[in-house]
Amino acid sequence: MSEQEIHPEIVEQRVYDLSRIGQVGETGVTRTVYSPEWVAAQDQLESWMQTAGLETRRDAVGNLWGVAKGTEPGPSIVSGSHVDSQAPGGRFDGALGIIAALTATEALLKQHGQPLRTIEVVSLCEEEGSRFSTAGFWGSRAVLGLISPEDLATTISFDGETIGDVMRGIGLDPTRIPAAKRDDIDTFIELHIEQGPVLELEQLPVGIVTAITGYRHYVVEVSGWANHAGAFPMKYRRDPMAAAAEMISGVIQNAIDMGQPAVTTVGRLAIEPNFPAIIPERVTFMIDARHPDPALREQLYEQHEKLIYEIADRRRLNVDLHINKDLAPRPCDPGIVDLLDQAATDLCIPHIRMTSGAVHDTQRFSQIARTAMIFVQSKDGRSHTPEEYTSTDHATLGIQVLAEALRRLAY
Repeated sequence: MSEQEIHPEIVEQRVYDLSRIGQVGETGVTRTVYSPEWVAAQDQLESWMQTAGLETRRDAVGNLWGVAKGTEPGPSIVSGSHVDSQAPGGRFDGALGIIAALTATEALLKQHGQPLRTIEVVSLCEEEGSRFSTAGFWGSRAVLGLISPEDLATTISFDGETIGDVMRGIGLDPTRIPAAKRDDIDTFIELHIEQGPVLELEQLPVGIVTAITGYRHYVVEVSGWANHAGAFPMKYRRDPMAAAAEMISGVIQNAIDMGQPAVTTVGRLAIEPNFPAIIPERVTFMIDARHPDPALREQLYEQHEKLIYEIADRRRLNVDLHINKDLAPRPCDPGIVDLLDQAATDLCIPHIRMTSGAVHDTQRFSQIARTAMIFVQSKDGRSHTPEEYTSTDHATLGIQVLAEALRRLAY
């Protein structure tokens, strides 16, 4: 086995250069899908791909593909991630995975020449849902053929724009979306920052992901009576804020009681009217509940729903519980997991096998290809914040594992 030469200074410079596109403050990034910043980032990545010797193309939703054509026919080996960010997010979420795939493929081409099997590097257009709350995985959904014509009008941004109109605004033709579907991908491997504390606590640079959690997003709307904050007695109130506070505390406690790796988060809250001297009329909040085990996941959801309805009934309030997103957990392909594990072992890179508590494009690709993920350590376990950080040394070790896996699959 010959270790692929990955230059840390190139990795570091690419992370820095890409982070300047949409930069917020010293380390933050806002790069929502189809924004001018997103367009500029895709342009930069395409330039790097072409310099590395890859043939580039963009599909109907704006996914960017860089192709190292193989000498033998057959389905592709693909690696990459997403270029969009939270608003604001950090430098590494998504972006590092694209830089990793590009850097690994570039090293293989320089050291070994043309592969036997085609390798593709992909920069997927959208994963975060940070501009369109219901668009999550827009890029990988297009690759799977899971975008319907109705989605173009019903996928609406936080500013009230339809995704179809926004696509047209940057020169994309939404009627061509079906052309983005692929049925010729054999393997998809995504390198990503962990976004959690496990690798740092274990003092390890790399994790090999065996399964990706499932999640459900609930939109909960609790309705009561708006009234005077001083003149209306407590015992007669129908206060949706008090109920929402009890519900939020309760669903979080459900996850705590179930134990790791169950998690539940409430990160979005809207109050109507939102004034200090008025009992609210309506409170709307979102629940993000996750578990990688299919049976325990359903049990967690059941507990959440039962609690919400019980509180609403006891407090004499109306509640509308709507499922906004629902994604089943996905195991990674055992053969690809074993290959990544063996590559890390042979390279003497310390690592563990672990599950992912975050969802990723890999979850979608698992429906059409063999999939697995490589995690690299996140400082303090932080992500979806400008403070997220992964050291260049840890990133480079992860890219070495990726490059070796791609070599074994494609050469």
